Amino acid sequence: MNSETQSPPPAPRFELLTTSEEVADLARALSGESAIAFDTESNSRHGYPEKVCLIQVATENAVYLIDTLAVDDMAPFGEILSDESTMKVAQGAEYDVRCLDREWGFRIRNLFDTSIAARFVGMERTGLSALIESLLGVTIPKLARLQKSDWARRPISDEALSYAATDVSHLLDLRTKLETELTDLGRYSWAAEEFVRTEEIRYNGQDPETAFLSMKGARKLNGRQKAVLKRLFSVREAEARRRDRPPYFVLPHEVLMHLAANPNTDLTTIPPLKRQVRSRLGRQIGAALQKGQTDPPIKKPPRRTGLPTTPITIERLQELKAWRIELGKQLSLDPALLWPMVSLERLAKAPDTLDTEFTTGDVRRWQRAEFADGLTAALG
Repeated sequence: MNSETQSPPPAPRFELLTTSEEVADLARALSGESAIAFDTESNSRHGYPEKVCLIQVATENAVYLIDTLAVDDMAPFGEILSDESTMKVAQGAEYDVRCLDREWGFRIRNLFDTSIAARFVGMERTGLSALIESLLGVTIPKLARLQKSDWARRPISDEALSYAATDVSHLLDLRTKLETELTDLGRYSWAAEEFVRTEEIRYNGQDPETAFLSMKGARKLNGRQKAVLKRLFSVREAEARRRDRPPYFVLPHEVLMHLAANPNTDLTTIPPLKRQVRSRLGRQIGAALQKGQTDPPIKKPPRRTGLPTTPITIERLQELKAWRIELGKQLSLDPALLWPMVSLERLAKAPDTLDTEFTTGDVRRWQRAEFADGLTAALG
């Protein structure tokens, strides 16, 4: 065996919580902690609509796994998440914030996102395993079959529980390392503003009237085809909920798009449908194709108006991009962190709106404080 090969660390010990009383007890214990780490596991690959199935929590001394499908009252844990006095450490928290809002309306305050922090210290690989290896010298094996687990299935295997516990057990140590580096670089306030913006993310469900337009290629269809697609999308959505399966597993997107564009297609020629033509789903698809062709065509939404793109604006945008790229090189940071592209695009068309641009919600306070003068010079 190669002497340089490091054996994976032993899985952390954890406590599995399955009752509301246990969660309430945990919340009381966590209220005295200055920082906790958390993560969530959902069943988006297997169920529809997805559910938060497990929440992992770590302190300096213990790891807890909350079986959210077994617990009736999660409110005490929500109070901990919203408590300003306890820092919450998470990796790539945007998804978790949305899920917790969707499931229970929880709000997170005093967040530290290790992925965001890693970007601001100039790390290129910001995934959890990469950070643990780079900053802590620990190699965590990532098993695809566990990453793709159906977290709604009970009982959860011991192996899957250990995997979930490992995901959260190193976050507090990562936070300590990254916080020190951010402070040494004078960038902690930069990352902190991004943490707060992440806290404010909310779950926004799709509008059933327009959700079908989110499918790739939908906006290229004509009005009649869009009407058919809307009917098909609605059938698939209802069937996905009935089966508790992701919509793509009911019928692939490509099939819906093909049928919308070719509504008179013989369903027996479509591989996923040829054996289901007389089934419940097959009959509903057939009815949707007929009704969609008699529905009023769906009109294109009005095109947003704005200043036209000209050769001058294109040249100016290239100059602004060059300014941002050079700034990224100087700071050893991803240029995308340093100024929003949407802001540069607006300034390329209307450079005289710079003062107004500084006050838009896209531009961060730290960006304005650090780079306003340089951007002003770049605009000439």
